Amino acid sequence: MSAMEHWIEGYRRFRANGWPEQRRLFEGLAATGQSPKALVIACVDSRLDPAVIFNVRPGEMLTVRNVANLVPPYAPDAAYHGTSAALEFGIRVLGIPQIIVLGHSLCGGVQALLDGAPTNARDFVAPWMSIAGPARVAALACDDAERQRCCEQEVVKLSLANLMTFPWIAEPVAAGTLALNGAWFAIHSGVLATLQPDGSFVAQHGVEP
Repeated sequence: MSAMEHWIEGYRRFRANGWPEQRRLFEGLAATGQSPKALVIACVDSRLDPAVIFNVRPGEMLTVRNVANLVPPYAPDAAYHGTSAALEFGIRVLGIPQIIVLGHSLCGGVQALLDGAPTNARDFVAPWMSIAGPARVAALACDDAERQRCCEQEVVKLSLANLMTFPWIAEPVAAGTLALNGAWFAIHSGVLATLQPDGSFVAQHGVEP
């Protein structure tokens, strides 16, 4: 079986089992368009799937994924800005009322930020992670055993701060029509912790992350 055939087999299982159950949902989305309730900025890590974590159906969530769930500062210039373009589409075109920045444990991008990018990941990963320089500085004040988690959570805070540099995000936030939230998911335990106003992350249902 070729590499592609493996995924085609998965598609066939979807057509046989998943499609009949969700056909009306997809047909409705095709007919009426999408109206997501949240825009989630998540990491590209294959172990992290926001739709699975939040248990949502197609059409409910617009997901933007990049290395280490980073939001760059607002910079409308001639360079290429994939994450910023997705934010513009989601907020200005679709009118999504909530943004969630979702970090996670064991993040390779954060590890590269703390320890330096691998030699074969310096064309793009290293410059990209430099956006999170202030998060690294904050994490260096944490104990060695907690530094990775601390930095992962500081990156979430930094991305939320960078969101506020976008005028068409800051304005609806100030008006109360757009909400910004941060969260961190522990891969080993499946526990989600949410960012509180005091800067701490609190696990849901009282379960420790």
